[in-house]
Amino acid sequence: MEEAVQAGYARVRQLVQMNRYKEALAEAEKLLQMDPDDPDAYSTIGWIYLLTEKYDKALHWSGEALKRDPDNVLAWYVRVCTYHETNREDEFEESLAEALRVDPYEDHYYFLKAARLTHKGKFREAKESILRALELAPEKPLNLALLSYIEALSGNNEESKRADREALRHDAEDPVVLMHLSWAASERGEYDLAEQYMAGAVRLNPENRQIRDEYLEALQKNNKLYRSFLRPIKFIRKFKPWQIFLLWMAAWIIFKPLVILFIVLYVLAHWITKGIVHVRVYGWRRR
Repeated sequence: MEEAVQAGYARVRQLVQMNRYKEALAEAEKLLQMDPDDPDAYSTIGWIYLLTEKYDKALHWSGEALKRDPDNVLAWYVRVCTYHETNREDEFEESLAEALRVDPYEDHYYFLKAARLTHKGKFREAKESILRALELAPEKPLNLALLSYIEALSGNNEESKRADREALRHDAEDPVVLMHLSWAASERGEYDLAEQYMAGAVRLNPENRQIRDEYLEALQKNNKLYRSFLRPIKFIRKFKPWQIFLLWMAAWIIFKPLVILFIVLYVLAHWITKGIVHVRVYGWRRR
C-alpha cells in the first residue's frame, strides 16, 4: 500500500513537469480515494489547481489539507502562492508568517516577499529578502534574476549585470527567469537585450498571457521613437516623490506650454509605437 502511494505521488510530479495537469489531477484524486484522510492528497490537488490558476479551488483544497494537518508544508505553500498571485495582501502576510514557521528553509517565500516589496518601491528591504533567499538557494536562477532587477531599479547597473550573468550561467531556458532579466535590462536602458530576453521567454511559453504582453512591451520600448521619451522619464524617476512633485510644479509654472507639448507627444508616441508593434507581430488585423 505504501509503495503504491509513493508511486502515485511520483506519477503526479512527473505529469506536472510535463504540464499534463488534467492527468495529474486524476492521479491525485486516485490517491485521495485510497486514503480520504491523507492531508498530502488534499494539498497536492490544491497545488495542481494553483498551477492551473484556479485559485479558489487551490484555497479550498489546501484548506481541507490544513484541517487534517495544520502544519502541512505543501498546503501552506499553496496558500502563500495563491494569495500572492491574487494580490490579497493581508492574507499573504498572515499565511507567509505561518508558512515560515512550518518551513523556514523554503527560499521561494523570501522570493515572493522580495517581489512584493519591489512592487511597493521598497528596494532596500526587497534586496535583503532576496539575499536571504539566495542564502538558502545560492544557485537558483529565479532568485538571481530578481536580484538583477532590484539592483537595476536601485541604479546599481554593474551589480545587476553580474547577477544577470550568474542567472544565465545556471539556467537560460526558464521563461520566468528571462522575463525578470528582461525587466532588469530595460531598467538599465539595454532595450535590445530586454527584447532578446522576452523573445526567448515567449518562445518557451507562448501560451502565457503575461509573457506575451511583456514581449509586446519590450518591442515597444525598443522602438527609437518611444525610447526618446523614456530618457527624461527614467531621469525623473531617480528623484524622490516629493522632489518629483516640486519639479513638476516648477516646470508647470515656468514651462507650462512645453510640459503640455511633452505630454501630448508622449501619448502620441505611446500609441503610435503600440500600433507599430501590433502590426509587426499580428499584421494588419485585429488582436
